[in-house]
Amino acid sequence: MTGRAAILGRVRRALTQGASDAARRESVRARLAAAAPGPIPARAQLEPAAQAELFAVMAEKANATVERLAWSDDIPEAVASHLRRHNLPQRIRTGADTLLAGLPWDREPHLERSIGPSDGADLVAVSRAFAGVAETATLVLLSGFDNPTTLNFLPDTHIVVLRAEDVVGDLETAFARLRAVLGGATIPRTVNLITGPSRSADIEQTLILGAHGPRALHILLVG
Repeated sequence: MTGRAAILGRVRRALTQGASDAARRESVRARLAAAAPGPIPARAQLEPAAQAELFAVMAEKANATVERLAWSDDIPEAVASHLRRHNLPQRIRTGADTLLAGLPWDREPHLERSIGPSDGADLVAVSRAFAGVAETATLVLLSGFDNPTTLNFLPDTHIVVLRAEDVVGDLETAFARLRAVLGGATIPRTVNLITGPSRSADIEQTLILGAHGPRALHILLVG
């Protein structure tokens, strides 16, 4: 008998578990299949338009900035204008996300766009969020070549595109949508949950922006 089997055997005897391993596994499968949802606060259970508005309000409370756009085609102009307002170079890095790839970037001839993960030299990154949580203004970003995780943490300014139709009330709904859209076999390696720009007050309770990620988070809420 291995040490692991001996330890688990003692745990089972202590718990007076007499059922076989097969019976226990079936019990776990049944429990997972019929798992009841936990309690969800009512404050974000709103109509879609109200959820998008709540997301914007909560994002600004978390020190992010939000810009509402009517159409996806307005994104290049909004990005270029944001860079000009903050005296940033007209250079961005994105992943290979299909929505971002299909935008009319040529309308902004002075805007340079590189594609792929960041090596830390980029000042500005543009990502697309899988979902937004209205309750806390949390962005849900999936790792992968479409939206590399390095874009979430290395550039000093992070611009995130979020469709209003992808705003949900709570985190539980966001993860339920993730499972429904991608399926259990293709869940990404990392799911990043981002609320506001990077900040920390660990040292003497002094708030520091950019402690472990972007100093500025700008959200383009489309639709």
